Amino acid sequence: MNKLLMHPATKPVIFLLCLLPFARLGYGAFTDGLGANPAEFLIRATGDWTLRFICIVLAVTPLRVIGKWNALARYRRMLGLFAYFYVVLHLLCYSWFDMGFEWGDIAKDIAKRPFILVGFSAFVLLTPLAATSFNRAIKAMGAKRWQMLHKLAYVIAGLGLLHFFWMRAGKNNFAEVFIYVAIIAVLLGWRVWNFASKRKAKQPVGAARGGEKPLRSTTTG
Repeated sequence: MNKLLMHPATKPVIFLLCLLPFARLGYGAFTDGLGANPAEFLIRATGDWTLRFICIVLAVTPLRVIGKWNALARYRRMLGLFAYFYVVLHLLCYSWFDMGFEWGDIAKDIAKRPFILVGFSAFVLLTPLAATSFNRAIKAMGAKRWQMLHKLAYVIAGLGLLHFFWMRAGKNNFAEVFIYVAIIAVLLGWRVWNFASKRKAKQPVGAARGGEKPLRSTTTG
């Protein structure tokens, strides 16, 4: 698998695959293939793909560690940028089709409706992650600070789930919500387990047994 992931053609192929949802939505818009309410379809679809890409990004590290597919790490930034690409499309569709680019009304709507406020907060937090997804940013910030900043991805995933839950609550449709909750819970739960396992492995034997000290020998000479 690592050999395939390192192949020069793999990255362009994955890039094109990530663009497929956008191409499909664009084709549907130009061919009137988005149903009776194209605006609502575009808003929902771009939001769905944002959440899917967040799940994909969170899945990179577990797959890399469990499958020993170290080459997966080279695709994480690109996948994260596609998550940002789709959330920008989601925000643009909402601003255009729902609000007609009336910025004052958009600001009032964000403040008035909690599920939009939560979604907008996720977008705001995702912006610095996208802005620092290049090598110069890592060098400027330092690796530790960069890693701490990018742990916001976990908060963003939670806000995305809450936004999706509140949106579906209006129609009492939670089937897809539970699927995303289960996926993200597994991905974040694995991180907690992996962190705890590493921390336990670093403890001295005595500390791992509750701080017991080895008995001194009573024999002499």
